[in-house]
Amino acid sequence: MYKVLTLNNIRSIGLDKLSRERYEVASEFQRPDALLLRSYNLHDWTVPESLLAVARAGAGVNNIPIEALTQRGIAVFNTPGANANAVKELVVAGMLLTARNLCPAWDYTRQLRGSDAEINQSVEAGKKQFAGFELPGKTLGVVGLGAIGVRVANAAEALGMRVLGFDPHITVNNAWRLSAQVEQVMSVAELLAESDFVSLHVPMIEETRHLINVDRLRRARPGLTLLNFARGGIVDEAAVLAALNEKRLRAYICDFPDKALIEHPKVIALPHLGASTVEAEENCAVMAAEQLRDYLEHGTVRNSVNFPTMDMPRNGGNRLMVINANVPHMIERISSAIAHRDLNILDLLNRSRGEIACTLIDISSPAPEGLIADIAAIEGVLRVRAL
Repeated sequence: MYKVLTLNNIRSIGLDKLSRERYEVASEFQRPDALLLRSYNLHDWTVPESLLAVARAGAGVNNIPIEALTQRGIAVFNTPGANANAVKELVVAGMLLTARNLCPAWDYTRQLRGSDAEINQSVEAGKKQFAGFELPGKTLGVVGLGAIGVRVANAAEALGMRVLGFDPHITVNNAWRLSAQVEQVMSVAELLAESDFVSLHVPMIEETRHLINVDRLRRARPGLTLLNFARGGIVDEAAVLAALNEKRLRAYICDFPDKALIEHPKVIALPHLGASTVEAEENCAVMAAEQLRDYLEHGTVRNSVNFPTMDMPRNGGNRLMVINANVPHMIERISSAIAHRDLNILDLLNRSRGEIACTLIDISSPAPEGLIADIAAIEGVLRVRAL
């Protein structure tokens, strides 16, 4: 029986993927085998020795100490693409909000007082100040063409916009999904210089910290609207506010409010709504639970942020999974330990990712007493278990 600890509310449609015959799911456990979470901060959490895997029902993993978990042989999963449509819709909504000046217009009408006739007179007198523009013919630049960025680009192209894309690391699968009308640019600076809108869809890593900064904003097209539904640290907030004050930026729309942003009249700061739809939360919950289940039961690794992708059909019912440092001779030593117990290897899959390697091994008979301990004793082995 596997014990799965939930550290945030996870949609029941996802928890239903963990059968009651094989899983016990609760919000309190002393020795859980796995964690399911959303935004819970694991950096200050004491990790038990029993833990095998962590799955986040969402894409960002800044709340998870990935390096520390990797060193202990603990797999970390996320759910890229599960909330892609929700974020895409929010980006389109953000462009419409600013293009048509909907927020100040709505605020204006909410302040109106008097009779219907007086309100109507005020509406006719005041509406000119909120005149906006239409999206067809305008240019959207998309930085990052992953699951979300591709959807945003395709949606904008369908709205009649010219779309530019920048992503030096685009995958083959995402390239296939991208509209052929999307134009490639070779740098963020070029994209900023040619766009009326720019939408950011990159992870928050050291390489992308302050990707939008003073120098790049100085070379941006005057009147640019910047949309950030990825992570707050991707932009240099002080540089953005300065550009707004100098009227080089038309507007900044983001999902990460703070005091300086919410007080600025040209900022639309939303309360982290990117994945806040019923559908997105359900998609993330299902995806996270299924990835945990397949890893715990079969050693299958999909959408891990620290382990290599692993998928090997079962060849018999006896399987071992070994997590070890990615150093020479490990397969030889593991195979020798198995052979020493007079077991035949029916199938084997070995993959590595950085400093970590994973090995799935199907053997001819159930692992005899002592084999797990023998493999665990090999220098460099972080974790071994029979599946």
